[in-house]
Amino acid sequence: MKNIKRNILLFSLFCMLLQSGCSIGGHSILFMDGMGSQDVFRIGDTVCKLTEAKVYLANYQNIYGKSYGMDLWEQGFQTEKLKRYVKDTTLSQMARIICMDFLAEEQAISLTEEEYKSIKEAAGEYYQSLNEAELLYMGASESDIASMYEDYALANKVYQSLTKDVDEEVSDDEARIMEAMQIYVKSREEAELVAEKLAANDDFAAVASNYNQKPVVEITFGRGELPQEVETAAFELDDGEVSPCIETEEGFYFMKCTNKFNEELTDANKSNIVEARENAAFDDVYNAFIKDLDSKLNQKVWEELALVTDGSIVTDSFFETIESAIRKQSGRQAKR
Repeated sequence: MKNIKRNILLFSLFCMLLQSGCSIGGHSILFMDGMGSQDVFRIGDTVCKLTEAKVYLANYQNIYGKSYGMDLWEQGFQTEKLKRYVKDTTLSQMARIICMDFLAEEQAISLTEEEYKSIKEAAGEYYQSLNEAELLYMGASESDIASMYEDYALANKVYQSLTKDVDEEVSDDEARIMEAMQIYVKSREEAELVAEKLAANDDFAAVASNYNQKPVVEITFGRGELPQEVETAAFELDDGEVSPCIETEEGFYFMKCTNKFNEELTDANKSNIVEARENAAFDDVYNAFIKDLDSKLNQKVWEELALVTDGSIVTDSFFETIESAIRKQSGRQAKR
């Protein structure tokens, strides 16, 4: 069962790989030559250096390459696509932080002396965690890490500032997650057969095993995940109740409610809904701000920049370390 779950997760990951690309907030980065040998890309008057890109690459290659308890580099599974994904993610995330720091200047947002102190401590902690091979590959000093952490923390502060007024109240009904079994068929004739068997009190799971044309029978879902007609009918069911035939544009559904309110998943979904609201509020400002920013990528340097996946580079705590420092700093401020 664990292997099956891992294969499903791997499939999901590589669906993302096929869709990945280099962008800043949805805008393509222009690939251009004629920059310095240590310059990876430039946005406005800010340049991302090779050292910074290597720090991100080293961490992302382990964060994404060793997901779900598997070493994808060691497995050799879709290695080139994974390398492309790691590099595209690095480029997009670094570009986004630079743009957010520009936005911080426009919004008059800056770091406090206490935040700088916390960042310096985090930089020291991360730098001390690096092994000899990692230090050699990155070529980064402790002050380089501190500078990158300052940019990261400032970008986080911009996000928090632009999303602080987002409504965090989410009702149980809006966030409700339910569990059900489904039977889906494409034709009306098949739907009539299913309806006859269910009307005769045949076991729902048994009928589903013979007729269902979806990949799974048991599903867990919230609002906006199923066709509207199916969602409306399903959310009106009580535990153990079976719906009549539900006709949609794509086919015919029958639903059996097994748990109309999964409390644990509903609570978790409330956080997802708030996060989606925050992202929407942020994107409204961010996308308007970046639309006129110029960007240039040093194509030669970027294409020659290689990942080292021989096991000598294992670091993956760059982001975790600074995010932990930010959380602690926020906690101290909240207590005042």
